[in-house]
Amino acid sequence: MSYEGYGNSHISVGPWGGQSGARWDDGVYNTVRQVVICHGATIDSIRFEYDKRGSSVWSEKHGGPGCLKTNKIKLAHPDEYLVSISGHCSSLVEYGPVLVRSLMFESNKKKYGPFGIQYGTYFSIPMTGGKIVGFHGRSSWYLDSIGVFLMPLLQRNLSDNFAAPRNYNTNGTDEKYRDDSYDLEDELNVGNLETRDQF
Repeated sequence: MSYEGYGNSHISVGPWGGQSGARWDDGVYNTVRQVVICHGATIDSIRFEYDKRGSSVWSEKHGGPGCLKTNKIKLAHPDEYLVSISGHCSSLVEYGPVLVRSLMFESNKKKYGPFGIQYGTYFSIPMTGGKIVGFHGRSSWYLDSIGVFLMPLLQRNLSDNFAAPRNYNTNGTDEKYRDDSYDLEDELNVGNLETRDQF
């Protein structure tokens, strides 16, 4: 069974990660068909295949040329769609820029990953009632940060379910969030949520 969202608004959440790299924004589509992840000690790059009214649209590769291992997530479109992501952020070297070190993707059917190294500050999108219809973030030689565009599937305010996106210092030592026991769900707010018209 496939789903269509209610209304034309999309919610922007994130990005999570560091401030380095160039900003990128894939925009919003009907759904995500495929994810290609290159990773090793960190997430080297990521690329998405979207669905736009039945047609395949590939994003640019976000990240650098390095790639120890490549994984592809092929969703069973249109019945399967992404609903959440999670991962870890930290510096690859001392005092280096904060990067996305690991990623896990969750669909309405199952979980994929983790990819990369689960080291650093954990992040996630605790949510219900929506699907991911696009991604945005920052990248350079690696994936510096990542955020999502969400389409509500239920007639409710999704922002009640989102943890606020975190930005980190250049060395990743934001004391409040460095403790692995810290639960992002402890402080829910909508400070960095935006709405965006349908693509």
